[in-house]
Amino acid sequence: MSMAKATYMLSREQKRHCKGCKNSCKNRCGDKPNKSYSCQCNAHCESFGDCCEDYSICSYIDPDLNEVTHHDSSDTDSKLHVSSYKDKSDTSCQGRCGERFNKKHHCHCNNKCEKFENCCSDYSKLCSRGASNDNKGDGNKESNYHRGTDISKEEIKAVSEILYQSDVNKAAESDIVLNKQEMSDNTKHKEDLCEEPLYQYVNEEIFKRPTYKAFIALLDNYDRKTGTDETFTQEETKEQDIFLEEILKTKVMKELYKFFHKKGMYEKEQEFLDDLRKMWFGLYSRSSGEQDSSGFEHVFVGEVKKGIVSGFHSWIRFYLLEKKELLDYYSHNYDGPWTSYPDVLGKQFHWDGFHKEVGTQLIGSSPEFDFALYTLCFISRPGKKCTVSMGGHEISIQTYEWTKTSYGKNKKHIATCYPTF
Repeated sequence: MSMAKATYMLSREQKRHCKGCKNSCKNRCGDKPNKSYSCQCNAHCESFGDCCEDYSICSYIDPDLNEVTHHDSSDTDSKLHVSSYKDKSDTSCQGRCGERFNKKHHCHCNNKCEKFENCCSDYSKLCSRGASNDNKGDGNKESNYHRGTDISKEEIKAVSEILYQSDVNKAAESDIVLNKQEMSDNTKHKEDLCEEPLYQYVNEEIFKRPTYKAFIALLDNYDRKTGTDETFTQEETKEQDIFLEEILKTKVMKELYKFFHKKGMYEKEQEFLDDLRKMWFGLYSRSSGEQDSSGFEHVFVGEVKKGIVSGFHSWIRFYLLEKKELLDYYSHNYDGPWTSYPDVLGKQFHWDGFHKEVGTQLIGSSPEFDFALYTLCFISRPGKKCTVSMGGHEISIQTYEWTKTSYGKNKKHIATCYPTF
């Protein structure tokens, strides 16, 4: 991750008051490793286990992440998104819900306070979706919507297991034969260690199923290069509608909606559908001011920015491009514990000349399962990791919000979602 792009949640005033603190991250967030210091404060310190105790004050936010940070064993709620505001007071959110951030306040009541852990103690009760309008005051013009409201880690694991068991459209063991070949110890070398393709066999009859067919129809609607404006024709917009309609017919997506409905997050299925369309297909700019990207394009189709592949977490997309000899499988660096599908594989590859250092994909899952699992984590733990369960095995899903633009009442588009290990 480029340190120039990192956002450090530490004020200039705080930095001036702690020059030369060798045992603290104050005034040192993002500094290069320095052997004269007893601990470090950059993005690599967690990998080497030498972070300072207060490293959490450094909040790294990079929506253009190339997603190579998979060897992080931190808790579900990633340490990379914790701010320095730990001093919570008992000040109430009464009449303050949705107010703008004011550094003079000891605690806050807007839709970002949980992300930065500086909410007032009664924020969830008074300001979450479904709270009485009498409690919301005049300051709530920005947003009444709060993703992740009152959803526990246990609930995420339970509902993800339900989604897993509901995926009747997933590939059977006989439908896919993988040729994984070499495992790489160092993904930065960009070495092609595998002479053969990853997919030795795929039963393409499964692609005739409605959700697969609708998903594949979307893949040629995008230009992979960021900076190129994406405009949808009437036919392409119709293809988006068909895909959403088809996946919402499945048990997987019905179970996901039922869960969110019980949590009070969506009153009607149409409301859920409209939100899915905007969070996944809504366009935003990753480069040059053009509307050149969306959550769906980044996660499922893949993009190229500055000569590097980012996103690209669809096994179906991978297989189809490999079959056309537009994609060269290099190696893998993670093989999940699953013996049936869906499985999880972390791999390195070249896409028509552009490199992907580490790309994780669910293998053999249906389009609706991928869509549901990522949506579950994005809504439940936006901008964080969430631990899900698939067939009794746990794995984390990392999500990032696109924070530069929004839709509706300050809702955020998906920047990326992917399995991490």
